[in-house]
Amino acid sequence: MAFEQAEGRPEGKAPEGPAEVARRAQAGAKEPAGADRAATRPTDASSAPRTPPAPPAAPAAPSAPGAAASPAEPATRARNAGSAARSDCDVVIIGAGIVGLSTAYAITRAAPGTRVVVLEKESGPARHQTGRNSGVIHSGIYYPPGSLKARFALEGSAEMAKFCAEHDIPHEITGKLIVATDRAELPRLHSLIQRGREHGLPVRELGPAQILEYEPEVRGLAAIHVGTTGIADFGAVAARLGRLATEAGARIEYGADVRTIGRRAGRVAVRTAGGRIVRARALVNCAGLHCDRVARLAGDAPGMRIVPFRGEYYSLSPARDSLVRGLVYPVPDPAFPFLGVHLTRGIHGEVHVGPNAVPALAREGYDWRTVRPGELAGTLAYPGAWQIARRHWRYGTGELHRSLSKRAFTDAVRRLLPAVTADDLTPAPAGVRAQAVLPDGTLVDDFLITEGPHTIHVLNAPSPAATASLPIGREIAERAVRLLG
Repeated sequence: MAFEQAEGRPEGKAPEGPAEVARRAQAGAKEPAGADRAATRPTDASSAPRTPPAPPAAPAAPSAPGAAASPAEPATRARNAGSAARSDCDVVIIGAGIVGLSTAYAITRAAPGTRVVVLEKESGPARHQTGRNSGVIHSGIYYPPGSLKARFALEGSAEMAKFCAEHDIPHEITGKLIVATDRAELPRLHSLIQRGREHGLPVRELGPAQILEYEPEVRGLAAIHVGTTGIADFGAVAARLGRLATEAGARIEYGADVRTIGRRAGRVAVRTAGGRIVRARALVNCAGLHCDRVARLAGDAPGMRIVPFRGEYYSLSPARDSLVRGLVYPVPDPAFPFLGVHLTRGIHGEVHVGPNAVPALAREGYDWRTVRPGELAGTLAYPGAWQIARRHWRYGTGELHRSLSKRAFTDAVRRLLPAVTADDLTPAPAGVRAQAVLPDGTLVDDFLITEGPHTIHVLNAPSPAATASLPIGREIAERAVRLLG
């Protein structure tokens, strides 16, 4: 699918394209010195209003589910009297997942008095990626040194544990095992050991007998124990970030849907399905599964497309959940950004098994019955989706088989946990990963954030974004404050 709206930029500037930016982010490269801040670029990567003046003409772009607009709550002080006369708020954030809410929280801390409005189409926070993951605080061991994921996961894991402790949010630092069950996996396991040491993580090499000390029912040829991994209730974290932001003057409105975005004379205007218009000096797009659509609504060319992948989970039955004590992962395939079927004892004691990764038939397609023809047609028309299918059809066929066959899924689990049977597994809620894909089929494996005139777009922030949400929010907040001048 062509991206028909070119990104706006100051005359005479020639920013590099988003695809090149994403490829540099993949490699963990830094932005060249002197790069134009109006160009897209990555980083690691939720009293009555004034009567608004007449809105700008709505852009001729398809509407997209995203979020909702609301009047801005008066701030304790205006950042700029002239700007206040033209805008309902300083920063409008689309999306109240953990990244959007962390951004709102960070802005209110970095620049008190900044008028922030968070717009969310759902009836509450964290209804999609944030609230449907396995709740793991990742250590950062998987991510190459210098990458954005490594930087923010390493910072974020410690910060998240501290935040949860300070705010009485359920969490625990459990450590985890990464287990090789085949000799072909041993070189990759050894590479992870080296990477963990480069990151300064506490990693311990284990043989078969030592694996049993941690997990008596798990079998493997070798493993590593990573001591800084943990678990948390990320839905509760998101809710707390939202409360902290509102206590500092931000406003969050749920239950509305952004339909159009216009830009004019130093401001953006967002119109919702209900007809409400909010003007702001800067827009931050944290719309997750709909982030590329929101970018196009704003007139920016994202240079990628979200291809949704559903992760399907089972839970161990209560009578059998003693089979797993903590967190057990296979050795990941470096060709994919997915970690494979793993075992996770959650913060409330339940044991999750999964996920696999299959194409979703809708952006919010949490089961095979949920099909949205327009969204599916958009995915099928995108060249990058066909490139993925061509390159990785063997891997995809295996994932589909495990999705459609409980027996096949059980066989995959039995590589780590031989004692498990199909009867021990009960279906659990699925999640959908918002995976950014470039037109050539490259799966963007790093956080990706781009900038346009008065806009910041979070275009790839799947796992470990929940772990890294606090430093990601600070980074976006710094950029938003710079946009305000």
